[in-house]
Amino acid sequence: MKAIFDDRQWRHDPKHFISSGAIRPNPEQPRRIEILRAGAEGAGCAFQAPADAGMGPIAAVHSAEYLTFLETIYPRWRRIEGAGEEVIPNIHPGNRSDSYPKSAVGQAGYHQADTACPIAEGTWEAAYWSAQTAITGADLISSGEARAAYALSRPPGHHAFADMAGGFCFLNNSGIAAERLRAKGFRPAILDVDVHHGNGTQGMFYDRDDILTVSIHADPERFYPFFWGHAQERGTGRGLGFNLNLPLPRGTGDADYLQTLEVALQRVRSFGTDALVVALGLDASIDDPFQGLAITQEGFARIGAAIAATGLPVLFVQEGGYISDTLGVNLTRILSGFQGGV
Repeated sequence: MKAIFDDRQWRHDPKHFISSGAIRPNPEQPRRIEILRAGAEGAGCAFQAPADAGMGPIAAVHSAEYLTFLETIYPRWRRIEGAGEEVIPNIHPGNRSDSYPKSAVGQAGYHQADTACPIAEGTWEAAYWSAQTAITGADLISSGEARAAYALSRPPGHHAFADMAGGFCFLNNSGIAAERLRAKGFRPAILDVDVHHGNGTQGMFYDRDDILTVSIHADPERFYPFFWGHAQERGTGRGLGFNLNLPLPRGTGDADYLQTLEVALQRVRSFGTDALVVALGLDASIDDPFQGLAITQEGFARIGAAIAATGLPVLFVQEGGYISDTLGVNLTRILSGFQGGV
């Protein structure tokens, strides 16, 4: 399987993460790259660098205002006397339609949904090349050069809305890749298997009928992202019926997850999908620090095999999955399961 990664993705090195009122070390660490790369190579992946497709494919789903913010906020932030080393919001608008502030502090609150997406010196460059990694993967699929590819996109993307970062995410790599495929004449679906609901992806396509979004995740009633990901969220306007959320109870294991995956894949087939983007979170693992679901190594292999059984061209775009003894193994198992090595 072809795989894509750019070394500039190492340059995002977040230090902080505020959870339940406590300042903690950020779990979206650069070391994830070496673990995930080894896991992909263990499944036989051969890595290549992405091409630079420019801002066009990114701006197809993200607002120019937001992209300007991401590209310029860090140097602006550093000019504030006494500012912290990372851009972390301390205020949010009650209604995002009221006004757009000029200050860096105000814009941070407007464009960052939470305190889990700190921006530092290398963040924009890493996010840009993470997106280009996904774009190149989409191009490999659309050109017929590959029937399947793995994009090691880090930082991840599925919590990023069209104009808002959140949950370790800045540019929505899976959404960018799906829109790239649609622009090339495909009818793509996004299947999100991360333990957290892909709220940014849902928001990005919620009123559209040309890209299907499906997410299997831990029930958000008591789990991040809390406000999105419930079963009744089906889309709006032309998008009504083109968004499917399949929340699962905390601690759900392999058997129930795989039954739910079949429901998801049936919806993918019903959409007439001819290219599938898998938002590949590995944090559904029983060993993941977030402890949302309880998928085993064998479960990941079976997930890969079930996706392969669709017969569709597939682009795997890396989302979550945090440092544990089995992170790399789980990637090896899902990609090997997909390739028939269950």
